[in-house]
Amino acid sequence: MAKSVHKHEFGPPVRFTFLDEGRPSTGDAWREGAHVWLEPPTLRDSFGWELKREGLCRDAVCIPLSARLGLVEGGRVDLTALADALGRPLVLDAEERAAYLGAAAQERAETLRSLVAPDFSLPDLDGKLHTLREQRGKKVLLVAYASW
Repeated sequence: MAKSVHKHEFGPPVRFTFLDEGRPSTGDAWREGAHVWLEPPTLRDSFGWELKREGLCRDAVCIPLSARLGLVEGGRVDLTALADALGRPLVLDAEERAAYLGAAAQERAETLRSLVAPDFSLPDLDGKLHTLREQRGKKVLLVAYASW
């Protein structure tokens, strides 16, 4: 396996919020420019990936590390390189210490082809939760806005 000559000067970790598959988690991470580095336990707990002899693995899928120079350095995993290796978009706000790992393009395309909107819940003006699933088979008008 080729060795990287890039040396990382990691200071103290900062607490990050991670979002993956709609599931939030928190863990320690190290920021370096546009990159966020994770220790293996944080990577496992937040994203389900484990560093093994075969590479970086989740269930039956493994990414060989020899093919991904820079993915793992100094025992830490670069979240930006992982997102790139998985073909998944990463939205990273280093200042706010938040990272969102989006769905892969293939997964998004399959969802769009199905013409079925993902389920979600929203409260009405009285605070009662309603799900999109409750409205299946009915015409629904959904109005969304943002203040920004």
